[in-house]
Amino acid sequence: MEIRARQKGNIIILDLFGRIDVDSANLVEAVGQCLRDGYLDILCNFEEVDFIDYMGASAIVIAYKDVINNKGRMKFENIPVHLKNVFSVAGLDRIIDMYATEELALNSFKEDKIIENIQKLQLRRRFKRLPLDIKVELKAKYTKGAVCLKVEILNLSAIGAFIYGCEEFKLGDEVILKLKLSPKQEEIELEAKVVWLLDKQVQPQLYPGIGVEFYNISPPVQQKLVEFIERNLSHLTTD
Repeated sequence: MEIRARQKGNIIILDLFGRIDVDSANLVEAVGQCLRDGYLDILCNFEEVDFIDYMGASAIVIAYKDVINNKGRMKFENIPVHLKNVFSVAGLDRIIDMYATEELALNSFKEDKIIENIQKLQLRRRFKRLPLDIKVELKAKYTKGAVCLKVEILNLSAIGAFIYGCEEFKLGDEVILKLKLSPKQEEIELEAKVVWLLDKQVQPQLYPGIGVEFYNISPPVQQKLVEFIERNLSHLTTD
């Protein structure tokens, strides 16, 4: 099978040619390379595919799982009529989004982003935010050297925080945040990603500041954050 890659915005389109069979490990390799290069939205064009057998369908499933495990999205377009039954029998039509045209497929990625942003906004509104001033430790998750000791959390929720006093990190960096919750001073370690940087010209009094979003947070730890925030918000209300 031959694979040709092209790009539209942040989406990689893989044009597939020929047979997808036992010799189609290059599909898995091509998808893996896209992910390593940072492209998480992948669209496979089947318009010029002649044949798919069981081993070929297995290669497609492996590639798809690789994308999902990396929090990406894979979709298909232009499935020839003679191949639709193969996808149906393999059950791929129930787990992978398939579109009749490239335009429809590309638009679906945009629609996913809109829905994702709405869901994030709804999630943020669900969790209350607590203004506070506590010292925390912030360090890079994967690289050595990038560490901010005794920076301050000025705003905390169960899904993220605003941190003041650190200029070591850039947008998209993954970090480890350590903080202690009163009254027991229990230390909690959280994985987070830098999702925004404060603009010095807009809010110079809060510079340098970064916003982080927690991920891989366990329900028990998130519940501790919720209880801490609720407890301290009630104190603010009664004071």
